[in-house]
Amino acid sequence: MHDTLSLLDSGNFPTIYRERIETIQVNLGYKCNQSCLHCHVNASPDRKESMSKNTMNQVRAFIKRVGAKTVDLTGGAPELNPHFRDFVRHLRDDDISIIDRCNLTILSEPDQSDLAQFLADQQITVIASLPCYTQDNVDAQRGDGVFQRSIKGLQMLNELGYGQDESGLALNLVYNPTGPFLPPPQNTLQTEYKEHLRKNYGVIFNSLLTITNMPIKRFGSTLVSRKQFDTYMSLLKKNFDEKNLSSVMCKTLVSVDWEGYLFDCDFNQMLELNIKYGNRKIHVSDLESDALSGRKISVKDHCFGCAAGQGSSCGGSLQ
Repeated sequence: MHDTLSLLDSGNFPTIYRERIETIQVNLGYKCNQSCLHCHVNASPDRKESMSKNTMNQVRAFIKRVGAKTVDLTGGAPELNPHFRDFVRHLRDDDISIIDRCNLTILSEPDQSDLAQFLADQQITVIASLPCYTQDNVDAQRGDGVFQRSIKGLQMLNELGYGQDESGLALNLVYNPTGPFLPPPQNTLQTEYKEHLRKNYGVIFNSLLTITNMPIKRFGSTLVSRKQFDTYMSLLKKNFDEKNLSSVMCKTLVSVDWEGYLFDCDFNQMLELNIKYGNRKIHVSDLESDALSGRKISVKDHCFGCAAGQGSSCGGSLQ
């Protein structure tokens, strides 16, 4: 795999500072039942990294100390962590709102037959990856058969009330471009998704989130192999919009890796750009309170991916 960190300049992106932490994004491990082309985590079935129960307890204590009200669980497939369900239950006991970044196919794995019901019982918001509403595009990016399994997963969630306005069970989908280009307007694409999925598969959902592919890890390496890296970076920089800087996700979010170390965002985590005090990395057990507010955020050229066009965050478009 090609290195991309050395290709990302650190002096071009504007300086930004963290505000009060509202969301803790926790990566429970890099193991996944899929190996997607766009994956900035390099997740796959062969990955062994997995957050321990002890680290989860430290994360839980950190969440209480900083006063965050939302925890965003990601991976890999976060549900493959053996302590996933206990962690979710403990967080719900703490009155924490939880987001599960679900790839949908995990719902039909043989040992996960009751996962959808568990998510519903715990009132978990599901943000589900579906990079296109057509089978050919999804399978090209994520593997043969993934589209049909994803539709099955959505139907399972719908049967439990997910996506229905009055149920309180939010189901949001995520669109990632299938190549080196920016997402189309989120509202327009959401309309197309809703019409196509309802008409052809009886699937409903609440919102569509468009997320720009980051030029790092697996996607970045693919760009290098295809000699498209510089062109893609030029596209991101050309479409930079300063208005997006006021609402980029790293201002109110902090990312925790599977070992409990803190990062400004999930993308910095994958580049190993740690939040640092002096020369040492910061672990969740190191901070007694929200001592990160007001601190400068580590940036490099991949940050243009969040600030280009309509903007991009874990919550979709910024405009």
